[in-house]
Amino acid sequence: MSRHVTAPNSATDRDLLAAIDMGSNSFHMVIARLIHGEIRTLEKMGEKVQLGAGLDASNRLTEAAQERALDCLRRFAQRLQGMPPSMVQIVGTNALRVARNAPEFMERAEEVLGFPVEIIAGREEARLIYLGVSHSLSDDTGRRLVIDIGGGSTEFIIGERFEPQALESLHMGCVSFRNRYFPDGKIQRKQMDKALTHAAQELLNIRHRFRDLGWQSTVGSSGSIKAIASVLSNLKLTNGTITLEALRELRQRLVDMGNVERLGELGVRSDRQSIFPAGLAILLAAFESLEIESLTYSDGALREGLLYDIVGRIQHEDVRERSIQALQGRYDIDSAHAAAVETTAIAAFRQVAEAWGINTEYDEELLRWGCRLHEIGLAISHSQYHKHGGYLLRYSDLSGFTQQAQRNLATLVRGHRRKFSNAVFEDADEDDIPRLQYLCVLLRLAVLIQHPRNMDQPAGFKVEANGADSLAVGFADNWLEERPLTRADLENEQEFLARQNIKLTIMP
Repeated sequence: MSRHVTAPNSATDRDLLAAIDMGSNSFHMVIARLIHGEIRTLEKMGEKVQLGAGLDASNRLTEAAQERALDCLRRFAQRLQGMPPSMVQIVGTNALRVARNAPEFMERAEEVLGFPVEIIAGREEARLIYLGVSHSLSDDTGRRLVIDIGGGSTEFIIGERFEPQALESLHMGCVSFRNRYFPDGKIQRKQMDKALTHAAQELLNIRHRFRDLGWQSTVGSSGSIKAIASVLSNLKLTNGTITLEALRELRQRLVDMGNVERLGELGVRSDRQSIFPAGLAILLAAFESLEIESLTYSDGALREGLLYDIVGRIQHEDVRERSIQALQGRYDIDSAHAAAVETTAIAAFRQVAEAWGINTEYDEELLRWGCRLHEIGLAISHSQYHKHGGYLLRYSDLSGFTQQAQRNLATLVRGHRRKFSNAVFEDADEDDIPRLQYLCVLLRLAVLIQHPRNMDQPAGFKVEANGADSLAVGFADNWLEERPLTRADLENEQEFLARQNIKLTIMP
């Protein structure tokens, strides 16, 4: 385990932040303090877990790999004790994206850590990497290309200042390429050429678009690029800046050496030697495909991006809110009607949240987002638009959202009308289903009440949760009698909710 410490105060301090990046090669944790809106790093911990190397032929994490990971997380967990959940982010990347038994491992990890663990999509990983890198550089003008070579994926981002403009995550990494092209530790020219060709083929997906967009400087982050920069400097091939000529020279030296066991002669740490040729092949292919002239290394990476993402939420600059607003604009959603549905749903939420055990900030946020986007599927077709909406939200790239949060939002929109069967929750994690059922009920209720689309809020609106499976709604005298359509909708809803064993009563 690598460790850098700057004597933090007690972890119970409310101004402490923490982020854990469970990468395919390494796990990293950073502890920082928020001082006058700025992040000051207090402690960094890192360990080579090689979770990606623990994927078997069926893409399942072996027990040995899981134990390596859990042992590392137990060491991290002690440092997190006493910290508020809102100040901690823990994410998994490519190895957990592809692992078929990821849910089981995440449950074990959460038990060890005492905090939620979530998986982020490739482009979300790219966004967070750019956020971490951009905060580690001078706030200059001009576009920059950021490259991050991980264990199972490599992220490419073009951005300016703190705003990414193009985000891509390619399915190639130093662990996966090591397993495929250098499994026995031999560095042969033929295998190196195959690795380069494979990487170049992956880069065809972004080559023209990225080169057309252009950039003025190139920055690399994470361990593989740091190790390559260090070796080039040790060999006096560069002064720390990575160039195409230097990479080609290094490639030839590796082939001449013939085996990763000799990489110690170049200053490569023993725990990185097996993956070093794979990282070099990916970076060299990127230089050649994207016509990169030179690259500098940055200490900023995914874990720092997670910290700045936490700060953004604290300071009400939540990128998730921007993603929701962007979707509303892109799909021409009736925002006034959505706002009326949101007001009604939140009024109901605050009356029953405590009784139903959904009284968290995240539950309220999820309900608000569901209200704002419940009609997104109308952009495809009015028929079955709730299903279209669920699909759009399930498979869109939503900046700021973890895969679990995105699935939950899709489920909420999918279940906001018509049949309320178990099929609505087929994509949701089993532990989330009870919560999502309640949130769906509140969204469905608000949509029915706002069916006339006149933006009026119901007079005397009252909602009571009579136990876990019973809900009663009431209104001011004569309000419902003057709206026979709303009464008919509520009576139909009684039958729909009964399929999830929820009894809806309309109070006189």
